[in-house]
Amino acid sequence: MKTKSKKIPQYWLKDSVWVGKTIIFRLRILLVVVLLGLFLPWRQNIQATGKVITLLPDQRPQEVQTNIAGRVSVWRIKEGDFIKKGDTVVVLTEIKTEYLDPKLLEQTELQINAKEKSVLSYASKIDAINDQINQLENNRDLSQSKASNKIEQEQFKLKEIQADLTAAITGVNIAKKQYERDSGLATENLRSSLEVENRRLKYQDAIAKKIGLEAKVRSGQNAVETAKIEFRNVRSEYGEKLAKAESDRFSAISAQLETEAEVSKLRNNYNNYNIRNGFYVITAPQDGYVSKTNIMGLNETVKEGQSICTIVPDGASLAVELKIAPNDMPLVDIGESVNFVFDGWPTVVFSGWPAASFGTFQGKVYGVDNMMDTDGKYRVLVKADTKRKAWPSALKIGVGARGYMLLKTVPIWYELWRVLNGFPADFYKPEPEDSKKTK
Repeated sequence: MKTKSKKIPQYWLKDSVWVGKTIIFRLRILLVVVLLGLFLPWRQNIQATGKVITLLPDQRPQEVQTNIAGRVSVWRIKEGDFIKKGDTVVVLTEIKTEYLDPKLLEQTELQINAKEKSVLSYASKIDAINDQINQLENNRDLSQSKASNKIEQEQFKLKEIQADLTAAITGVNIAKKQYERDSGLATENLRSSLEVENRRLKYQDAIAKKIGLEAKVRSGQNAVETAKIEFRNVRSEYGEKLAKAESDRFSAISAQLETEAEVSKLRNNYNNYNIRNGFYVITAPQDGYVSKTNIMGLNETVKEGQSICTIVPDGASLAVELKIAPNDMPLVDIGESVNFVFDGWPTVVFSGWPAASFGTFQGKVYGVDNMMDTDGKYRVLVKADTKRKAWPSALKIGVGARGYMLLKTVPIWYELWRVLNGFPADFYKPEPEDSKKTK
């Protein structure tokens, strides 16, 4: 049997033609809209992630550290507490043997007093040696003066004897001439033998007197040399005594200086011990909340510089730290506008149309690092734009943030072409606020 083919109703054909024309019309309209949309303005931007920090270093989370090693004896805080600057966090007890003596300060003070008395005794000894040196110098001067006077006296005596010797020599010459003359006259019977004998006796007496005076001259010369030797002996004797006294004085001064150095060292130790006693009680460096304790329980030993807990300051001036790629670094400038999306706050973001976005917050770039971080990115610091919407009061340090740094306005078709070709955003300098006001 032959099957009869069913005919398509005419109204179906008419409806299909109408639907096709409608779809084509709508596609054309859509194409026109898309083409027109490509010429709409688009705000170029740099997207970066970061976190909330504080503007000032002293407003950032602070780790409370120990200055000395010790053992935890008392806890005065718990996590979540709000504490003020100077409040006690924990109390430590000593563990090092050299500081365990409870009377360490008293013993050190006694040592200081004893050493100070030694310094005074050395000072008295130095004064006594100085007096001794002065006395020796006076005695030396007196003895040298006596020895010098004796030398002059002996020299005067020697000159006197030498004058007598000169006269005696003259007398010997005269007596000799008289004796020789009378002896010649006696041969001619002009002088008697008795007169000649008298002349000879006078001549012999003159010679004897001369010899005696010559002996006295030699004795006087010896006396002068002896006086000079005594003068040198006086100088040598007192020089030795003064040298020994000077040596004793310098030894006393050296001992005094060493004792003063020991006193200074003991005072330094005393001050160090006194300051160390203040390190047993660890206090909060500022107002804030205790966010984390790093030491658990009691009697736990801590090292020098070990972290006890972390305090998050209250009422800090917040900022955002963003990390940008090196490719975007030349496009970032001080004063540039940044839109933020904070973790935990509902937002609707149109990155190219910031005015159409909902739930975003605004900021201004106020710092750009010129050195790359270890992660291969540059750090950009952004603070709140006080002329725009205020940042949430519940915003905390460490909250994640996503930033959109707004750049030049370009058509959408240009932006698509740039992205498809992998080109960076156009170089853009924000217009100064003053020039905007003048316009």
